[in-house]
Amino acid sequence: MKKIFAIVLAGIMMLSLAACGGTGSSTPAAASSEPAGASGTPASGEPAASTLSGKVTTGGSTSVEKVVGAFIEAFVAENSGVDVTYDPTGSGAGITGAAEGTLDIGLSSRALKDDEAAGGLTATTFALDGIAIIVNSENTVEDLTLEQIKGLATGEITNWSEVGGPDMPVVLVGREAGSGTRDGFESIVDVKDACKYDQELTSTGAVIAGVAANPNAFGYASLSAVDDTVKAVTVEGVAASEATVQDGTYKIQRPFVFVTKDGAELSEAAQAFIDFATSDAASELIVNAGAVPVAK
Repeated sequence: MKKIFAIVLAGIMMLSLAACGGTGSSTPAAASSEPAGASGTPASGEPAASTLSGKVTTGGSTSVEKVVGAFIEAFVAENSGVDVTYDPTGSGAGITGAAEGTLDIGLSSRALKDDEAAGGLTATTFALDGIAIIVNSENTVEDLTLEQIKGLATGEITNWSEVGGPDMPVVLVGREAGSGTRDGFESIVDVKDACKYDQELTSTGAVIAGVAANPNAFGYASLSAVDDTVKAVTVEGVAASEATVQDGTYKIQRPFVFVTKDGAELSEAAQAFIDFATSDAASELIVNAGAVPVAK
């Protein structure tokens, strides 16, 4: 009987210890001071979902397409409740859209002109871009000076042999009036309203295709858009690249800017998109899209 009593007593003691937690802790696990997810992180460990919602309309420059496309993809991945649209209509149309309120954010591949800024518009630079001088891949010309580019564009130089190339006539392929790329090229090279265009096309891609298709052609295109179907020549010995654009040694370059209207309050989603695109986190997206981050 004494043996049976000892066994029963031991069992009672074990049950008593289990009821107290058995670990020596005075606080039960369920009495945590903060429930799972209360800090903004769900119990699963995943980041809290964004509460942003709405639509952001952007439009304008075709040269910024790769960069802005990368912004939109990354931003929407983090903010699934926001719809961001992009209408590639040219810098002039983007600036007008911002001024008239038909766009939340205008996109321009040139700086605002004095009268545009004075008219109540603000430009926020989100990237830099070199304007590459491109020739047909069969053209033997490798380098041009600004003066030679000016002569080729204005018709003062009519044959490639005059700048060390083959004996072929010069054909200038460029953008339409209102294009930010055209305005940037003509302003920097000092050929405003003096170019002798053989073709005026409505997109950067069309200019590249036009030069690729004509052995006599040359043109200009955003560095971010140039591919191996054409050849980008150096300008006074300097190639268009991220490093040479950022340090200013490549002379034919321009800003990529968001254009907004002064006094028109942006929606929370539109402001968040601009903040995202101008943050340090966007630098990798800009580089991968072929453009150049703004030095900070």
